[in-house]
Amino acid sequence: MSDGQPGYIESHRYGKDLVKVLRVVREKKNGKEIHHCIEYTVRALLDGAITTSYTKADNTCVVTTDTCKNTVNYYAKTSPYVLDPAAFALHLGTHFVTRYDHITRAYIDLYTKKWSRIPVEGQPHKWAFVHDGDEKQTVSLVVDGREGKDKLKADLKMGLKDLLVMKTSGSAFENFYQDELTTLAPVADRIFSTSVTTEYSVPLPANIPLSMKTVGDIAAKLNFPRISATVLKDTLEVFATDESPSVQATLYNTAQRVLTHCPAVQDIRYSLPNKHYIAVNLNAFKLDNGLGYEGGAEVFWPASDPSGLIEAKIARKEKAKL
Repeated sequence: MSDGQPGYIESHRYGKDLVKVLRVVREKKNGKEIHHCIEYTVRALLDGAITTSYTKADNTCVVTTDTCKNTVNYYAKTSPYVLDPAAFALHLGTHFVTRYDHITRAYIDLYTKKWSRIPVEGQPHKWAFVHDGDEKQTVSLVVDGREGKDKLKADLKMGLKDLLVMKTSGSAFENFYQDELTTLAPVADRIFSTSVTTEYSVPLPANIPLSMKTVGDIAAKLNFPRISATVLKDTLEVFATDESPSVQATLYNTAQRVLTHCPAVQDIRYSLPNKHYIAVNLNAFKLDNGLGYEGGAEVFWPASDPSGLIEAKIARKEKAKL
């Protein structure tokens, strides 16, 4: 029956954003204490039978956003997977969907802050850390219980962002399309710098149903930390070693390397903004800055904008059926 309003709710979700939490895990190892730490920023959003909270001012179906925040803190303390971002997100998302009968989907997005052990006399310190880079691990997860709380589905995407890289040679851009509005000159050797964002899909094992009790089995089978480490290693190594004819070609080569080394990854998306460095003309000071030949410049102006932006998603080919 119509309520006389001109519109209807097509979709909805709510929860808590920017929940920040640091967890220190204190481990006894060979009779000595060693600390592990991880810092998260979490967004936890819920969906389900909550329409009346919008249309009827009925708050009886609302699991409060404060409860969402408290749940993040509770599981930061109690979850055995807290040091593993993807497994921690799975634990959180599965809790929300199985704890509340009327909540059928949970959206968990999180990223980490980088803390690395400080080396002292060649050895990593047991509890001293340094924030030595802005790159962040990311997780984007949807846990879906609409088909039943015993038939949970999950859409898991892992990734990284703010990984700033640069190389001062081994990059070119030539033979591009030119028309009457083209002013860019071809270049055989240039600075290549970008802030890498990548996100990749990791399907959960079909033979392990998702539940609060099986998160550990899923995490053990997929080995999320190994996947993350491999993607980072491949991203950096291809960037460094590829004799790049374009950002597009390097992106493609990187994605293919990841798909080769990580069978659990179904697809991977890269977003690579070009960080431009413009050679400075020092002729007024009778200084040669190498402007007359490829790869000769030594002084550059870091241009913040505008920047090129190159993106692509590379998906794994389906295996041919015999």
